[in-house]
Amino acid sequence: MVKAIYLDINLCCGCGACVVACMDQNDIFPEKGQPAYRRIYTMEEGQFPNTSFLYVSAACLHCADSPCIMGCPTGAITKDRQTKAVIVNGDLCIGCHSCALACPFGVPRYDLEEKMQKCDLCSERVEAGLQPACVRVCPTGALQFKSINKVLGEKEFKFVGNIVSGVHKVTNRR
Repeated sequence: MVKAIYLDINLCCGCGACVVACMDQNDIFPEKGQPAYRRIYTMEEGQFPNTSFLYVSAACLHCADSPCIMGCPTGAITKDRQTKAVIVNGDLCIGCHSCALACPFGVPRYDLEEKMQKCDLCSERVEAGLQPACVRVCPTGALQFKSINKVLGEKEFKFVGNIVSGVHKVTNRR
């Protein structure tokens, strides 16, 4: 069963616990020029005075088609057979940035040696039956580690439910 990290932006409070957990898990030190794999983006919606904020905790999406893998000329980027995580072998990376050009989400990050680094879905933790570090520490449950089929099923259920309730509202107006 393939699992993925799912973000419910309605629950994310932008606290950054996931970012810190990721840095701790991967021994990342930003003060030494090491790039964070996970970032929090803030989006404002509405117009003054009725505004609100949405927070998006983002890292590698471990795409099924993984354009970064296709863009890497050395084979440094592969997909783990068990977890389906996109993994980087730093020894094979030549720092050409082809993966960054191929990735539509701007995920690849480069260290001081210009070697690409990114989220590996906490593969060691996942293989041991644990949740990724970012999911484990999320205080609101906004990040969840679920079966891809379950996430797609829930999305489909919500979509159909919204259509049905929308039709119900329209028919009740008459």
